[in-house]
Amino acid sequence: MTTHSTGTAPATDPHAHPNQFALLGQRRFAPFFWTQFAGAANDNLFKFAFTVMVTYQLSVGWLPPAMAGLVIGALFILPFLLFSATAGQLTDKYDKTVMIRFVKNLEIAIMAIAAWGFVTDQVVVLLLCTFLMGVHSTLFGPVKFALLPQVLNERELTGGNGMVEMGTFVAILMGNVVGGLLVAIPDIGHETVAIACVGLAIVGRLVAGYIPPAPATDPGLTINWNPVTETLRNLKLAHGNLVVFRSLLGISWMWFFGAVFLSQFPSFAKEVLHGDAKVASLLLVVFSIGIGTGSLLCEVLSRRHVEIGLVPLGAIGMSVFAVDLYLASNGLPAVPVMDVAAFLAQPAHWRVLMDLALLSLFAGLYSVPMYALIQLRSQPTHRARIIAANNILNALFMIGSSVIAGALLKSGFTIPQIFLFTGIANAVVAFYIFMLVPEYLLRFVAWMLSHFVYRFQVRNDEHIPTEGAAILVCNHVSFVDAILLMAASPRPIYFIMDHRIFKVPVLGWLFRLGKAIPIAPRAEDPTAYEAAFDAAAKVLKEGDLLCIFPEGGITRDGTVQEFKGGIMKILERTTQQGTAVQVVPMALTNLWGSFFSRVEQGGAMVRPFRRGAFSRVGLNVGAPMPLAAVTPLELQAQVKTLLG
Repeated sequence: MTTHSTGTAPATDPHAHPNQFALLGQRRFAPFFWTQFAGAANDNLFKFAFTVMVTYQLSVGWLPPAMAGLVIGALFILPFLLFSATAGQLTDKYDKTVMIRFVKNLEIAIMAIAAWGFVTDQVVVLLLCTFLMGVHSTLFGPVKFALLPQVLNERELTGGNGMVEMGTFVAILMGNVVGGLLVAIPDIGHETVAIACVGLAIVGRLVAGYIPPAPATDPGLTINWNPVTETLRNLKLAHGNLVVFRSLLGISWMWFFGAVFLSQFPSFAKEVLHGDAKVASLLLVVFSIGIGTGSLLCEVLSRRHVEIGLVPLGAIGMSVFAVDLYLASNGLPAVPVMDVAAFLAQPAHWRVLMDLALLSLFAGLYSVPMYALIQLRSQPTHRARIIAANNILNALFMIGSSVIAGALLKSGFTIPQIFLFTGIANAVVAFYIFMLVPEYLLRFVAWMLSHFVYRFQVRNDEHIPTEGAAILVCNHVSFVDAILLMAASPRPIYFIMDHRIFKVPVLGWLFRLGKAIPIAPRAEDPTAYEAAFDAAAKVLKEGDLLCIFPEGGITRDGTVQEFKGGIMKILERTTQQGTAVQVVPMALTNLWGSFFSRVEQGGAMVRPFRRGAFSRVGLNVGAPMPLAAVTPLELQAQVKTLLG
């Protein structure tokens, strides 16, 4: 299990806190959280109350009950396609707090019109307000995710996103439940909904008044009001960083996946599980709790870093439990319609609920690190436009999910078979994404190794730079040193490694996938030797992290061997190309004698669990050294000191 210790630094941090829930006590986060919570609750209270009204209470000839939910959903999502690009520009150009307050003022005006529509049963007015609330959410979307990296540091970003994701799904659930209950109150239901919608909008605006200023990241931006050309430009902008763009696709796929299940809950409850409307609501409750739980677990499992190694874990769980949901629900016997109590009395139904809970929990593990990665890796000047591009893709994927699910139903698929199809498709899509962006897979392997093979503790990891070029210098103890260092760093690391390690089965494939730089002795292969230093200089020029093991090979007796002079050659090249670089010494501890290290009596990887499972190993990180003081001898002394 990986743990991180940050020395004495947090004690001097005015924002230091023990966990993500403590953010609710800090002004930089709490007012924003409750503002977005109120907005999401109001969206769903309004939409669900309106849907119930036109489905069960009013007779509208031109809007059949079967079409009402589809029309309302389509009207709400349409603005995301039309105006997301504009919303991203506005968010980058103006103070985000100003944008939030403008959006909240707009919400009050829309809800005032909607209140009149509810009281007078004006369906056309409420359809217009549905579209306008979609505009409101479109404007708020980029602000919602672009604000977090401005007010939270890297260690808080996963927890902050988890809180927002959890809050959003709880708000959606509460909005749906309260909207359905209020609109059903005899005689005064519509008036009560009207009051609730306006009241929530006012509460959201009042709370937004406490959000601290969040300065514009690109105040000189010229707004392009053409939504078509700006949408294309946003997508091109996002594509400029392939890791970010493919993460956008990964998040959009998650919305596709989730939309398939959410859209089928009413029919699934009625036709497959033979439950009443309250059983359908129970499925939504379980799904929402699962998403919220998974979102909150991300900070715990990542140890307060942006840990994208959780994404493959989430994808695996989504597929496994989607397939098991098919197995659990396929072929259930036809019985009279059950209420919730009768439904829960059947043991087979608990497996269905468990599958739904775990499926959605893993979806939370999948999505939160992706959002955090996009926020962390996007350029601040156009971060909101990247988020806007994500919202456009999300909308397209959700529309696609409706079309595909509808086509499958028409072609004779049952709802459990659609769940099976979605689970298998998720495995295929996830594998494709992880092959395109191997960093996800590598971080997953690193996360698994540091949690389930070793108990891995990192001390003083605040010294690992979160931005800018740096050379990490470490002792070399085992064949998995690089993987453990990946687990310790919030950023990808490029490794210079002995060319022979690439011949090791599995590990060699992983290192090639991670674009590790092979190096051979100059006497053995002078071309490969020079190419390694050229590649190292390029990594640093691009502002990335480079790790070297100056001993030139894995220790054979557990002690630190003599450091070779390659570090000086790398620094010489970086000086020539004008690259500012830090040098950070670090030491891996207690790995000698483990399965992946050599031992005096034999080679590595010979006897499994040589030292037992979950053996404790560590990484001690030193402060960056002044470049003038860097020599192989001094670096070796620093590493020995870190070993204690």
